[in-house]
Amino acid sequence: MNNMKIVNKLCLILLFLSIFSLINCGEKNDGQEKPVIEEGKDEKETHYSWEKSRTSLIECNDMVLLYSGGAHRTYQWSEDYVEPYVTYKDESGQEKWLFDSFLFLEIYNGNKTFATGYRDVPANQQDWRLLVDHYFQSRYCVGALKRSIDNASERIGKPSTKRKIVIGIPEPVTNQKDWGSVRNGEALDFSKSEDRIAACKWYIDYVRAKFNEMNCDNIELAGFYWIAENATTTRTIVGEVSKYLNSMHYSFNWIPYFKAPGYLEWKDLHFNYAYLQPNYFFNESVPKSRLDEACQLAIKYEMDMEVEFDERALVSRNNWGYRLVDYLEAFKKHGIWSDKRIAYYQGGTTLYELAKSPEAKDRELYHYFCKFVSERSPQ
Repeated sequence: MNNMKIVNKLCLILLFLSIFSLINCGEKNDGQEKPVIEEGKDEKETHYSWEKSRTSLIECNDMVLLYSGGAHRTYQWSEDYVEPYVTYKDESGQEKWLFDSFLFLEIYNGNKTFATGYRDVPANQQDWRLLVDHYFQSRYCVGALKRSIDNASERIGKPSTKRKIVIGIPEPVTNQKDWGSVRNGEALDFSKSEDRIAACKWYIDYVRAKFNEMNCDNIELAGFYWIAENATTTRTIVGEVSKYLNSMHYSFNWIPYFKAPGYLEWKDLHFNYAYLQPNYFFNESVPKSRLDEACQLAIKYEMDMEVEFDERALVSRNNWGYRLVDYLEAFKKHGIWSDKRIAYYQGGTTLYELAKSPEAKDRELYHYFCKFVSERSPQ
């Protein structure tokens, strides 16, 4: 009799466990990464509060490129390194705000590439994740930028607008099959456009989550940048990536090289802003007329533009500072300075090196360049 009671109890327990299992199965999602949710909000809401308050894209007037995340970089964007990009002191010692926007990006790390053509081995999901983690460190990159802006605000007062950051999106390299998974543990196959788009959305959401953790009150996550500099292998996916970004009022930015495949189609590709590279600085055989041609193309096709220079501008290197000056003069001559958004490629840390250089000619170039920037941007 006691044995019958025990059997009945076991049956009831098994029945309860079966019902509980069925309920749980009904509640499981399809295995996709959950949308990032602001703490305390309903799980159906997919936007953070700072995203939900936006009604339009956030403007970036002067955006400097800060490469970081590759093992070949010999520097870290510490507060000391980033400070000359946040403010500058003119010849009289007056401190002024400088760039209003900062683009963090990387093209490869070791033998892993973040876009077609830089290295042979495509970066995988873990590489993408580590890149984002690198940008959102407390002591370097965004963390250093945050502290530098706070300190400058105490010295000279807050800027008229928050400073902005833009984050580079790696290209999901065609036909890669070992990138990783975002749903059901099933490996994505980059021969499929929908899988490449899924990877980009995962990356965007991870960036949003990491930015939210930083609790920045002086910086806005303004947009994202497409690292691939031509449209050869990405035409089928950038439109959907843009749609996803724009639904949250993030800008989608592109900087194609001079006459890159697809550069005239930038609107049809659904980029919000495309900055044309003149590619003049890097080779003395390229004539100065290239700058005129590039400016005219940008005006005709409603593109923005990029200023380009690297360490060869320093007196101790190639002494090519004159080629940087050529950009600034051409941009003023053609109305780019007054009418267009401008991105600034400066190699690794060239502006920092100009700011710290003991050479009088370097310091002169530094002040000339910083006035070009600071007199455009609202302080």
